[in-house]
Amino acid sequence: MSDKIPVTVLTGYLGAGKTTLLNRILSEPHGKRYAVVVNEFGEIGIDNDLVVGADEEVFEMNNGCICCTVRGDLIRILDGLMKRKGRFDAIIVETTGLADPAPVAQTFFMDQDVADIAKLDAVVTVADAKWLSDRLADAPEAKNQIAFADVIVLNKIDLVSEDELKGVEERIRAINPYARIHRTDHCALPISEVLDRNAFDLDRIIALEPEFLEEGHHHHHDEDMQSISVKHEGDIDPERFMPWISDLTQREGPNILRCKGIVAFPDEPRRFVFQGVHMILDGDLQREWRADEDRVSRVVFIGRDLDTDKIRTEFLACAA
Repeated sequence: MSDKIPVTVLTGYLGAGKTTLLNRILSEPHGKRYAVVVNEFGEIGIDNDLVVGADEEVFEMNNGCICCTVRGDLIRILDGLMKRKGRFDAIIVETTGLADPAPVAQTFFMDQDVADIAKLDAVVTVADAKWLSDRLADAPEAKNQIAFADVIVLNKIDLVSEDELKGVEERIRAINPYARIHRTDHCALPISEVLDRNAFDLDRIIALEPEFLEEGHHHHHDEDMQSISVKHEGDIDPERFMPWISDLTQREGPNILRCKGIVAFPDEPRRFVFQGVHMILDGDLQREWRADEDRVSRVVFIGRDLDTDKIRTEFLACAA
């Protein structure tokens, strides 16, 4: 995994501040080189003109949103980029404001050539503090963008009161209790909070909210969004777990927006880490369990219409 090129998917509803954040990334003196893929809805892209004149190469995809016809374009662009491996440290894919991030994220699991050389580092969603609550009510894409996020940049906080801000954060937490939220004005935040996050590593989530995997710890859920977390203090039998997680994602795939987990297998010193988008799963053995950490297996699902009790029971039935 470590030698794969990290890819950050940058999403957010129209006008939230994605281009502002992208310009910040490209113009700060971080000493890294980024290849940027921008996608604009419509025949003629204008985002390319808005992105500052950095020495990074900007690739543009037109004729539709990144989430449908353009997946082939994305694969071709990534393929072209990889032939120049070594010229850049990471890739940023900026989606149009109307995009569902799922198909973009799936590209990094589904296309084997892409999966061999690139890894999804994080989905970063820029949200407009003033208008997000309205968008969550009338735009399903905005809700999906929040649900998918590993990192949420809650932007334009200068336009709302502290009470309004708390209300917006509660709405976000109801949809996605696991993402890291950063309050910003003009997307001003350390770039390290957005890039190179290795964001599907649950350690970060647990450090942020230690009780989040405890039994009986309930979040206020959005009307149609759920988050389910289950943990087992000990090893999981891979002969049971692998068929179960595969079957679950095939059966419930359309309803599972994101899933991720860290699992301990018997007699295996390394942690099995997986993440998924709908029906697409990706996982491998990563670093060794440290002497100072408990071998706790834990899984997280964010989605709609999921049977919480069934998922919990089935996962715990995979115990070694």
